[in-house]
Amino acid sequence: MNGDQYEGPVPRRRRKRKLRVGRLFFTFLFIVFILAGLFSYFQYKEGKSLAKGNEIDPGLFQGDMIDPLNPSVENYLLLGIDNDDGGRSRTDTMMVLSWNKKEGSLRLVSFMRDIYADIPGYKSYKLNTAYYLNGVQTAKDTITGMFDIPIHHYAIVDFENFESIIDIAFPEGITIDVKKEMSEKIGVTLMPGEQRLNGKELLGYARYRADAEGDFGRVARQQEVMSAVKEEATRPGMLLNVPKLAGALSGFIETDLTSKDEITKAITLLMNGMANLETMTIPVEGTYRFNSYSHAGSVIELDIEKNKEALAAFLDMKLE
Repeated sequence: MNGDQYEGPVPRRRRKRKLRVGRLFFTFLFIVFILAGLFSYFQYKEGKSLAKGNEIDPGLFQGDMIDPLNPSVENYLLLGIDNDDGGRSRTDTMMVLSWNKKEGSLRLVSFMRDIYADIPGYKSYKLNTAYYLNGVQTAKDTITGMFDIPIHHYAIVDFENFESIIDIAFPEGITIDVKKEMSEKIGVTLMPGEQRLNGKELLGYARYRADAEGDFGRVARQQEVMSAVKEEATRPGMLLNVPKLAGALSGFIETDLTSKDEITKAITLLMNGMANLETMTIPVEGTYRFNSYSHAGSVIELDIEKNKEALAAFLDMKLE
């Protein structure tokens, strides 16, 4: 009897101990979440305080609705602009980044700036004139109209701001294997060899076209830079810098995404960083010819249908 009386309370004491341990665990977890939130907030504010870039006025923007045939795909129009002496901007870089959230894949399409394009509401000009004429919406409508791809969001960076973004996000630079000496019209001198480039040097590398490859070589280097930045961004430890970087980007980059969207999407993309970044250039080989017009200068004329088919196949998007 005495043994039974002493054995009774033991399970109750263990349950209380387990209950206290559970409470401690959830209290600890709650504190971690609070601290993580505060860390992200103050890092974001610090990054935002560093962002003192050139102001960008892209005009109004209305993105496409998510395509029910491709519900997991989001396409981002990426534009790099350069101001002329009159305060207006042309797009020196035009890309579409396609993110398939279901597959976890990233595909990057570069559009040659000299493509002879049907610009809605205007006569045909070079593709890089669309933004100059009426802002981001016209640039978006031109690409969507020509190639039948939906565009859901946009991001625009001024080239001077690009330099600052690289220097803040990657203070030790980005590793690039420079294949030849480069200096003409890029503001820096680059010598051959693998090296870490700062913001100004990396921009010069991406914009160089004073060789036999011309704009085709420049587009290839721009894609190389994007891939190199992605690789650097997915290194261990970069995740802690995401809030600060998002704060800086909010001042350097003009986009239709909210601050919360920027952080969420940036973290998701970094967590998905092992995915390969596949690249493509429009026009594809054998589907274009060079021509010249008095109002537009030297242009690239496309076989539109062949390029639309190649683009749809690359993006792996179902068409109606």
